[in-house]
Amino acid sequence: MSAPKSVIIKRVKKRGEEGGHGGSWKVAYADFVTAMMAFFLLMWLVTMVAPEKRISVATYFKHFTIFEKSGSSFMEKNAAIVSETGGEISVPKEFNEGGKKEVNLEVSREQLQEKLRSTMEKQLADVKDQVIVEVFEGGVRIQLVDKEGREVFSLGSAEPTQIARKIFHVIAGSIKDVPNKIAIEGHTDALTYASSRYTNWELSTERASAARKELEANGLDTGRLARVSGFAATEPLIKGDPNDPRNRRISIILQYTAGNR
Repeated sequence: MSAPKSVIIKRVKKRGEEGGHGGSWKVAYADFVTAMMAFFLLMWLVTMVAPEKRISVATYFKHFTIFEKSGSSFMEKNAAIVSETGGEISVPKEFNEGGKKEVNLEVSREQLQEKLRSTMEKQLADVKDQVIVEVFEGGVRIQLVDKEGREVFSLGSAEPTQIARKIFHVIAGSIKDVPNKIAIEGHTDALTYASSRYTNWELSTERASAARKELEANGLDTGRLARVSGFAATEPLIKGDPNDPRNRRISIILQYTAGNR
């Protein structure tokens, strides 16, 4: 007869769970601290890099998609916001895969003014005193002004002189890749015509239209034109002398909105 089997009783002591949902809060807190460190590091980097590179970074993330071809750096696409090539203002574009629409990057008014001035001084050194580039509230204004013996248009005519054609050629090459809308204005002096059938209103409007044609012939996209208008002698450049030849001018305005100044 076999001996009876002994019964073994095992007592399992239950340990109370740690308060506060265990240690999961520590992981969440560590993630939060890491995210904050990354955020402040990003803010520091943004303040340290040049403005044009900040625009490149912002544009990259704005238009980023996981379906784009990987393995290339956004800096390769936007190596510089504004580069001077052959005296022209070159605003690079982001080229997307699959023939997607290109994205233009705008420059500030001050950057554009400086680049335009530099171009005029290099390519129009002999007539640079007849080209005025200035920043105003609505954008950047380029003015071609008359000078005694060196007119932009023949007196009383809307036919551009050879000097004017040269200036229009350089200006068109400098602004054709900048995405801003453009306004063209014609201005005259206060000298009047003997006949009332043709006035400074007609002359200033025809000169503005002639300037438009010259810019378009040199590569300016017609879709960027906002308006073409004549102001006669109502807005003189030399206010103290309405008959001053410098009042006879063409104004080319690159318009800026409140959000891209």
